[in-house]
Amino acid sequence: MAKYKNIEIKEKDLEDLVRRFPINIEEGLKYVDHQKLTDRGPLDVLLVDSGNSLVICELKIVEDDNMLMQGLDYYDYMTKNIEGFARAYNSKDIKIDPTQEPRLFLIAPSFSIALQNRCKWIDIPVSLYTYQCIALDSNPDDLIPIYKEITIPSKPETVEVHTVDQRLKYITDSAVRKNVEKLIATFKEWDKEKTVAEATKYDISLKVSGRVFSYLAPRRKYYLIYTYDIDGIWKGYKIDNQEELDKALEIVRLNYDRLKK
Repeated sequence: MAKYKNIEIKEKDLEDLVRRFPINIEEGLKYVDHQKLTDRGPLDVLLVDSGNSLVICELKIVEDDNMLMQGLDYYDYMTKNIEGFARAYNSKDIKIDPTQEPRLFLIAPSFSIALQNRCKWIDIPVSLYTYQCIALDSNPDDLIPIYKEITIPSKPETVEVHTVDQRLKYITDSAVRKNVEKLIATFKEWDKEKTVAEATKYDISLKVSGRVFSYLAPRRKYYLIYTYDIDGIWKGYKIDNQEELDKALEIVRLNYDRLKK
């Protein structure tokens, strides 16, 4: 097995390695330019990926949380001027597609947990790469960069809060909405302590002693009552007149009394 040792390098050396061997970071990457002057200062390295998206690279040889803000500044500048850069760097080997969203690469030996967590809230294509440079004992002057992409934490899922009022507002017929409001009140009167109405994503769940005995499914100009029929099959009853409501209520009450025990 070949022996090697880790080599500490200067930022200029890292920049040179990224320029010379961008494919070591990601297959298909090509070098475009480096130390490009912007209104935020000189940008480290510009690359283009296999899909012709511009890639802005911010490099550090030490862990530095400020590099995220620097990278975003350069990203902002390049995005605003991308059509001009696409024309300026148009050649046989390099094609920048200004309609493609640019990417931001941060390359450093390590990243703090704080920086990684901040990246999950950034709504642009950002990638984090750690690096180390090694030299084989057999050829100590030949530096070999090794990159590893760090997985950015996922955003926490948004908690959806549904309310009965939201479900009722879905009904556009005011008379139907009032009837559903009265119906919910009627169910609660059966047992104020044990009966509750809870909103789901689309319906209103009705429970007694923590067990579902019916669902109310609002529609624009009518509603449905879901409950178990006399054969124990979950069934929906369309309600758009009092007669249909009375029939459905008889079945709902049977299920209510059964589950309340």
